[in-house]
Amino acid sequence: MIGPTLGFYFGRRILNAILAIFGIAFAIVFMFDFLDLIRSTIDRPSFRWATAFQTSFFRVPVFSELVLPFATLFGAMAAFLALSRKLELVVARAAGISVWQFTAPAVLVAAGLGLFASLVYNPLAAAMKDHSDRMALVLAGTDRSKGTSDPSKAVWLRQDGEDGESIIRAAQAADRGLHLADVSIYGYDHTGRFRERIEAATADYDDGRWRLTRVDVHTSGHDPQAYDTYHVSTKLKREQVGESLAQPDTVSFWALPSFIEAARNAGLPAYQFELQYQSLLARPLLLVAMVAIAATVSLRVFRFGNIGRMILGGVAAGFVLYVVGEVARGLGGAGMVPPFLAAWSPAVIASSMGFTILLYLEDG
Repeated sequence: MIGPTLGFYFGRRILNAILAIFGIAFAIVFMFDFLDLIRSTIDRPSFRWATAFQTSFFRVPVFSELVLPFATLFGAMAAFLALSRKLELVVARAAGISVWQFTAPAVLVAAGLGLFASLVYNPLAAAMKDHSDRMALVLAGTDRSKGTSDPSKAVWLRQDGEDGESIIRAAQAADRGLHLADVSIYGYDHTGRFRERIEAATADYDDGRWRLTRVDVHTSGHDPQAYDTYHVSTKLKREQVGESLAQPDTVSFWALPSFIEAARNAGLPAYQFELQYQSLLARPLLLVAMVAIAATVSLRVFRFGNIGRMILGGVAAGFVLYVVGEVARGLGGAGMVPPFLAAWSPAVIASSMGFTILLYLEDG
């Protein structure tokens, strides 16, 4: 039976290794994102170094959530290899401690990290991402002559209103799609004939209408008309706008159930948000699966050799799990498979395989 002191020691070594790798990955992601943001906005009059730094720093936590499983895998591998290289695991085995006992602290650490990441870190990251989106609008400015710096970030929305259908294109969106910047609206009458093109600096959803600011209205056969504020009617509800334009990573774990329920009540599919919610619930098990995979390739004594090959096997297993997870997320987000199945299958399969292999290797 492993004692609390030794268990705490193993758990602390695992936790420190995971946090170290996660911190390195966080810094690398921030560096590349910050440099890319500077490249795309430094020529704008509204550019400020402090604003750019905060904008990039506040949206990195959302990206870093994707790194956490791999930080757990590589951190656990590094910790187990360090313990094995110093023969600490050999001494533990000689003292009658089984592999299940000295991997139990690592499993507890992984499960605790998963719970913390879903219940605390995710809501914080979602709030920071929403704030970052608003700061990005300020940083990019509203100079429509420059256009959007990244066309892939533009959002499109088709809607119906009292005056007919219209198509909305915005360079950027914030507040779950309720605030748009650098907006172009193409309006059509009830017969489907083009009626007008509206260019606006911003657009805010206001219960049955869009409130536009700094507007130029272009109508066939007439000179452009400028307005400080302008309104465009819409039959879309707040939930419909959010489901169409909001990104799942901007909705916190605690807000996802009510968001999904509101979308269902409005008769809208919410597959991506259901998938995000189930993925957050499955995160502790996924991190436990990463520890199991790390244990299968990292507990071999160094003098037996083939350590490099086993490490490469662990990296390959992590890559395969990532690919399988992305395929499952794609199918679940499109509604081709239930989101519950898409979110939990990779974690359940990986943990089952990891512990089965570990059982075979250690207990024959």
